[in-house]
Amino acid sequence: MSKNLTTRTEDYSKWYNELVVKADLAENSGVRGCMVIKPYGYAIWEKMQAELDRMFKETGHSNAYFPLFVPKSMFEAEEKNAEGFAKECAIVTHYRLKNDPDKPGKLMVDPNAKLEEELIVRPTSEAIIWSTYKGWVQSYRDLPLLINQWANVVRWEMRTRLFLRTAEFLWQEGHTAHATRAEAIEESEKMMNVYADFAQNFMAIPVIKGLKTETERFAGAEETYCIEALMQDGKALQAGTSHFLGQNFAKAFDVKFANQEGKQEYVWGTSWGVSTRLMGALVMTHSDDNGLVLPPNLAPIQVVIVPIFKTEEEFDKITTVVNELIAQFKKMNISVKYDDRTTQKPGFKFAEWELKGVPVRVAVGPKDLENGTFEVARRDTLTKEVIANEGIVNYISELLNTIQTDLYQKALDYRTNHITEANSFEEFKTILEDKGGFISAHWDGTAETEEKIKELTKATIRCIPLNRVEEEGKCVLTGAKSTGRVLFAKAY
Repeated sequence: MSKNLTTRTEDYSKWYNELVVKADLAENSGVRGCMVIKPYGYAIWEKMQAELDRMFKETGHSNAYFPLFVPKSMFEAEEKNAEGFAKECAIVTHYRLKNDPDKPGKLMVDPNAKLEEELIVRPTSEAIIWSTYKGWVQSYRDLPLLINQWANVVRWEMRTRLFLRTAEFLWQEGHTAHATRAEAIEESEKMMNVYADFAQNFMAIPVIKGLKTETERFAGAEETYCIEALMQDGKALQAGTSHFLGQNFAKAFDVKFANQEGKQEYVWGTSWGVSTRLMGALVMTHSDDNGLVLPPNLAPIQVVIVPIFKTEEEFDKITTVVNELIAQFKKMNISVKYDDRTTQKPGFKFAEWELKGVPVRVAVGPKDLENGTFEVARRDTLTKEVIANEGIVNYISELLNTIQTDLYQKALDYRTNHITEANSFEEFKTILEDKGGFISAHWDGTAETEEKIKELTKATIRCIPLNRVEEEGKCVLTGAKSTGRVLFAKAY
């Protein structure tokens, strides 16, 4: 199988697009800006979804589902949220088509089927959910309300890229209501930590936890918590956000509760979400010029076994041994595939599974059967070892753990080497162009300076790190007083 991938050094963007398509993750569809997620790509998303869903439920959340359409007046109720998403909204104005009398075989919008009120195709679900919560919350006994939904949303992006930015994408969105400000803030921080835990322990991606600046904050939120990751090309990627909404949506939709003294109060809210953008992060953090590199915890196939044979008799003997091996793998909850296709040669299979990022490949031929051994290859390092039959399953189980740890460490080392302090604007620009990554620099705290730096360099403030050290300094652009460094980067 010929991969023919553009290398990362040649053109990182082209490499990414080719890899997503050639590894059978996704492809562009017949709808502008929308993608088809193919079975292999969706299998990875399903593993992400399953782990996140488990983590949400362990923290007390339940799943529900809310409508795709939001009445325009309802969408407008929280002004900042509506303004923030207005330019990305798709709108339904009519509910019926009819035959076009001037063009036989064609359809036209029926002018008599105009909706009384236009419907917004949800870009996010705060409006429809908070309008529902008004009927669900009456008393402090109804709180906290901890709801998540798995859904699709539509944001009419003009420039799209598979997984990273599409007009329609899949995500989860949590929406919670609380009796106190402190509980809502605690929830916002808790879910940011859940996302960080998932990114680091399942995706093998180190992330920085922080707060967004007011400019970058979610529309309608009082505070936005985020996790920021760094891709191999030195650009940042926002991997998850959790928003403290204050009482903004409760007031917009009149969601009140009677406290223990019987007094009416507005509830406090949060919302939080991650999307199929995580698929893009997974690809760009670990993969190489040979194809995908998947962390074992999220690989749909953790081990692939390829038989090498010339005769049917050799194939039957190998299959007997492999079937016993597969049974042992399954007992240890290791996902395994036996590639017993007779239509392709071993070299083709090796290249295919390398491209698809399967963490461990096992090859077995007649000589291996005679010697009681297997050839075991690691996808991440492209190294091979000959391992004795006895204990092979335990060896591979430990190897999968090693690969997971090594991938995280490699990504962490890269990120550590690409967080650079800048103390002047000339230094800032040089680092950005020559090295990339996160730039740790002082900022005077104004939106004007933030916007000017973005205008001059295309770098944005990715976050104000939660663990930053408070220190006096001078803004990298204006020289005005600063109380601490923030992280800048070019970003996806």
